[in-house]
Amino acid sequence: MRNSLLDRFRGARGTSGSSGAGTFRADFTASLVVFLVAVPLCVGVAVASGVPAELGLITGIVGGLITGFLPGSSLQVSGPAAGLTVLVYEAVEEYGVAALGVLVLISGLLQLAMGALGLGRWFRAISVAVVQGMLAGIGLVLIAGQLYALADAKAPSSGLDKIFGIPELIGDVAGSGDALKAVAVGVGTIAVLVLWPHFRQGAKVLPAPLAAVALATAATAIFDLPIARVEVKGLLDAVQPPGGSEFAALAEVGVIGTVLAFTLIASAESLFSAAAVDRLHDGARTDYNKELMAQGAGNAVCGVLGALPMTAVIVRSAANVQAGAKTKASRVLHGVWLLIFAVLFPAALGIIPVATLAGVLVYSGWKLIPTKDLVPLWRTHRGEAIILIVTAGAIVITNMFEGVIIGLLMAVAKTAWETSHVHVEVSGREDGDGNGDGDKPLYVRVRGNATFLRLPKLLDELEGLPREREVELDLTGLRHVDHACEMALATWTERHNAVVKRDTAVETQVPA
Repeated sequence: MRNSLLDRFRGARGTSGSSGAGTFRADFTASLVVFLVAVPLCVGVAVASGVPAELGLITGIVGGLITGFLPGSSLQVSGPAAGLTVLVYEAVEEYGVAALGVLVLISGLLQLAMGALGLGRWFRAISVAVVQGMLAGIGLVLIAGQLYALADAKAPSSGLDKIFGIPELIGDVAGSGDALKAVAVGVGTIAVLVLWPHFRQGAKVLPAPLAAVALATAATAIFDLPIARVEVKGLLDAVQPPGGSEFAALAEVGVIGTVLAFTLIASAESLFSAAAVDRLHDGARTDYNKELMAQGAGNAVCGVLGALPMTAVIVRSAANVQAGAKTKASRVLHGVWLLIFAVLFPAALGIIPVATLAGVLVYSGWKLIPTKDLVPLWRTHRGEAIILIVTAGAIVITNMFEGVIIGLLMAVAKTAWETSHVHVEVSGREDGDGNGDGDKPLYVRVRGNATFLRLPKLLDELEGLPREREVELDLTGLRHVDHACEMALATWTERHNAVVKRDTAVETQVPA
């Protein structure tokens, strides 16, 4: 008998013994919850990225209908993510909205190639401190930028300018009644996001992001507040497939760097999210290579449509699991609901205040900063904490791509330094303390990893040995020794022993 469509949707949790009807009912309910969470986030990320709001919905639709149907992680939900907002905004400012499709398309093809080559599992080797620093840097720049949107003001382009411009922004807001009203709406949105989960009955009915946007939009309409609303163009009008001139821009070094940044960050965020989602349920674990290919397929389609890049999004994924989803049907259905909403109710976007979406993203940016983990990390693994802080700071000062590269280089340097630990053990020192055996050589055993990084320290310890005693050097305890270190140790031992023999010979020739 051929498998039904429902059976094809069924993932690991669908095999737990529940009936097909019960599984579909759970997935149907979960899909509605994820849809309600996704709508404000899709629109908010698009507006913050400097592109039409509809492009965020298109990416969410593709994340559901394309990536959601493919194998990899059954319960993980994909769509536009706050983690890429800063990078997309910079790319749009530099190359224009029309070039976005090319960047996303090539990134998707690279993800497909990496998944096919089995590189998905290697993303788990990326230092967690670098990823946390990356997210923290994104969060800081995102918050700084959205503070301007809270006041219906245009944000400066660079991260530093956004931060240094905040005092001037505060002065402008204090002198403008309309700006104060916009800020009040945005701050009210943040307050609802923080407090809504504590209202358990309401949280069961409406997710916090949707409740916050709905309440703020209603208040804006009731009081007829003179603040900016989301601009609506229509779903088909927002689609901008890339043309030949956009592909020609791939020859520029800056474009290539942006593509690599898209690919690295989207892949790392998706696979780290998959690992987090796996801890939330007891079903089958993620196949990282297949998940990377699923993300690549989704991004390739988004690129063809000129939409935003996608990643797996932990907020939507967690909502999916917590709502009782059992198979991939829930995330596919959430894409269906997004499509129906975008086609039938596009005008609904036009009543949402920009300040409200800015409030949602300020809250999302704050959640990206690992405030709870930083102090414990500093106490237990100070080197990792420094990498996190430097990566975040580098992103704010330079840009996303350069900041991540700096973080990766620091992580590699730290690992190289730590793995080059070497210990020197000396025995036979007591033989020279008047018992007549002072002419015996010192036995020196070197353990650990001897690399050029530790060579100065190693030679300093050897130079501190008694100059009148020969040395017998044992390197069998080394797990690794590079050529430079091996040659330096052999040379030092040879010269040391030669000097001892020469001095001994001179002493024996001097008459008493």
